[in-house]
Amino acid sequence: MGSKRISGFSKKTKAEKIDWLLEHYLDNDPASKQILKQYWNDDDNLQRLHDDFIENTLTNYYLPFGIAPNFLINGEIFTIPMVIEESSVVAAASNAAKFWLDRGGFKAEVVSTIKSGQVHLNYFGNEQDIKEFFAIAKPIMIEGIADIQKNMKRRGGGLLDIRLINKSEALEGYYELDCTFETLDAMGANFINSCLESLARTFENAAQNHSVFIEHNSFPEIVMSILSNYVPGCLVKAEVSCSLEMLDQPDIEGKEFADKFIRAVQIAENETKRAVTHNKGIMNGVDAVVVATGNDFRAVEAGVHAYASRDGRYSSLTHAKLEGDQFKFWIEIPLALGTVGGLTSLHPLVKLAFQILQRPNAESLMKIVAVAGLAQNFAALRSLVTTGIQKGHMKMHLMNILNQLDVSAEEKSRAVEHFKNHTVSHSAVVSFVEEHRR
Repeated sequence: MGSKRISGFSKKTKAEKIDWLLEHYLDNDPASKQILKQYWNDDDNLQRLHDDFIENTLTNYYLPFGIAPNFLINGEIFTIPMVIEESSVVAAASNAAKFWLDRGGFKAEVVSTIKSGQVHLNYFGNEQDIKEFFAIAKPIMIEGIADIQKNMKRRGGGLLDIRLINKSEALEGYYELDCTFETLDAMGANFINSCLESLARTFENAAQNHSVFIEHNSFPEIVMSILSNYVPGCLVKAEVSCSLEMLDQPDIEGKEFADKFIRAVQIAENETKRAVTHNKGIMNGVDAVVVATGNDFRAVEAGVHAYASRDGRYSSLTHAKLEGDQFKFWIEIPLALGTVGGLTSLHPLVKLAFQILQRPNAESLMKIVAVAGLAQNFAALRSLVTTGIQKGHMKMHLMNILNQLDVSAEEKSRAVEHFKNHTVSHSAVVSFVEEHRR
């Protein structure tokens, strides 16, 4: 165990890091070294750019970058870039887009764009004392971040408000300064955190000189200052709707389809076990676009799932109903996204993704991402209540198995034709290929 300990690893060159890894964990296997090196970019400048995204970079990890065309959103047709490894996601999104293309398309609107961060603090003194102090300190705190938010305010954003909230019923002595922000086209994490840390310093320094706290020898103490990825104030809504007649499909009438579809949504609204998988499918679409545009999918995931639990029970993010003969299906989802800063101006494929999306601002990107999530959910539910989910999945699964077996183009073609009418399993595909080769 001792030989695997190392200090100063981050200071080694990339070649030295790889050699160390090979020696201690990969049995000095030359094939492992080749795997790492074969994913390097031939362009040294591009590779250096990727190396600097994180620490201790050894190579690049590729994910498929695909597109889903034919998305009619608010009267404009979009082709949506998606980065994801899961089979059938892009196909499902494309099918949903095509389905709604001649049925009015998707409508989307941004409801609000407020983000927040908190200064968390301990205070075990009199509540009225800290309330009176906060009223005095608030304008001083705001003045203290004037330089930090100068450029943001010039563009129309910045700090919106600060509230002192007593949380001591939940946790003894716990208060927070709840700060709300508008960050426009930036996701705003660095801006918000810089503001919060400055606000916290000003608050704590002023408290040290406040006579009431000195008199009672009881001072507020800053625990930490950090933005929140829970963004219920940064909300976007997307929907589709059409008449029941327009829902008619080759194997099912519109009314029957709508009834089954709405029932499936109601189950996800009321049963947590189903809601988790239901919402995971939504996030297939959401995350794929979030990753393609260089945004933080972990933050989006955390905020979305918290929002799905906002009423104390985890539930569906989408909803459906009939109004007369009109079918309506919609999603309301919190999304804190950026189109400037971070990887958006660095990663070449992220830049290209924004070009494909016709260079949206943050609000436009929120709409596009919400639509991608709604489309993904529509495609999944449509399959579930009609042909079943496995038909599309197994088609892609077949491709994965055939690629693992390194089949020829002719063998692949024969296999695809054969398994149109036979159940796909790994053993069945292996048997078919072996039989064909004999």
